[in-house]
Parts: sequence; structure tokens; C-alpha cells
Amino acid sequence: MRYETHAHTSETSRCSHISGGELAEFYKSLGYTGLFITDHFFNGNTTVPRELDWNERVDLFCAGYDAAKAVGDKIGLDVFFGWEYSINGNDFLIYGLDRDWLYAHPDQLDWKLRDYMSRVRADGGFVVHAHPFREAGYIELIRLIPRDVDAVEIINSSMTPEVNERAEWYAGSYGLLKTAGSDNHVGRRELLAGVDLPKRISSAREYGELLFEGRAEIFCERMSYDEK
Repeated sequence: MRYETHAHTSETSRCSHISGGELAEFYKSLGYTGLFITDHFFNGNTTVPRELDWNERVDLFCAGYDAAKAVGDKIGLDVFFGWEYSINGNDFLIYGLDRDWLYAHPDQLDWKLRDYMSRVRADGGFVVHAHPFREAGYIELIRLIPRDVDAVEIINSSMTPEVNERAEWYAGSYGLLKTAGSDNHVGRRELLAGVDLPKRISSAREYGELLFEGRAEIFCERMSYDEK
């Protein structure tokens, strides 16, 4: 069973060029079983206005996921909720929690990084450090918190091989779990990455269970698209 673990919708992530529904249709056309929507949270490149009240912001944040889920339900693609939490250009994928958790914590943007990760994990979620060695002009420093994450995205098909090699070294050095994802903002890409699971999952937490059991196999695939 093949899953995309890292994808962004144009409804919610300002940098994305594909809607949630289009993402669902794209991955269904490739024979995937499921898709995780991990849009940029309020401390990242979001479309959600800051001046709205908290619950309105959460509602808008979930718009891309909701669109993907609605289409996925119609076409037989499982769509799961997550988000990408950012601090100073360092990004962390959060899985296993839902919008009710977001509603319940309107002060969460005030939490310190380690406190945030601790709370996520204590409440049943799990954390993947996305592309930890990415370099860009807006990233002041590379921040590693190996005791506060569960896994490292060692293959991000949007990154260079060097960035991914360093991520794999990091995960191996600390004995962290290893994941892969495409960080997809456009749909069709030359390379796609994700995980193959031994069974169809019903929740993001079930994905976490398989990951912790060592039953998630990562992949990176060079694509060729038939024009029709």
C-alpha cells in the first residue's frame, strides 16, 4: 500500500500550486492508497490571515485537507490530516492529531519549540523532522532536536541528494526512525517519494504504529507520465 506523506494544497499553503482535490486525483491516478495533507501551519507560508479569531483560522487551515478528503472519499483514496510546523525556517511534520486538538490550544504559537513537540507527543501525535539540512537564504541556522522528534525525513524528493544524505546520517547517528516524502506543491514531479505499508491504514496514528514497528518501507521513484 503506497502513501504520500508530505504534500501541500493551494487552499492553505501559499507556495502550493495545486488544490487539495487535484492532489487527491493525481495520487489516485498513480495507484496510491493514501495521501497525507501537511499544509504549512500559521508559523509557516500559510494563506490564513493572522487577524481572524483562532477558530476561524483553524477552519481555513483545514480547507485544503477538507477538499482533498472530499474528493478522496469519492474516488477511493484515503486522505489523512497533518501539518508542517515551522520555526526560523526549520520544519517539522506533525501527524496523529486532529483539528479538535488545534481548536483546543489557541496559545500554541506561544509555546517554545521543545514544549510544542513534547505536548504533541504526549497527546498521541508523532513528529518527523522534515528536510533537516535544507539551506536557504531565510534559514539562519540548522536546528536539530534529536531527543524531541520521532523520525527524520531522510528522502525528500524536492531536495538535493546531498541534503538527503545528511538527513540519513543524522537519523542513523541518533537511532531515529526514517521516513520519505515528496513535499509536493505541484502534482507531477520528476521524483516522488513516500512510504509503502503492509496494509491499508485507517488513521495517521496507525501509520505511526507501523513506523515504530519498523514496517514502513521508504521509496523514491523517478516518474514517467503518459500523455493522453
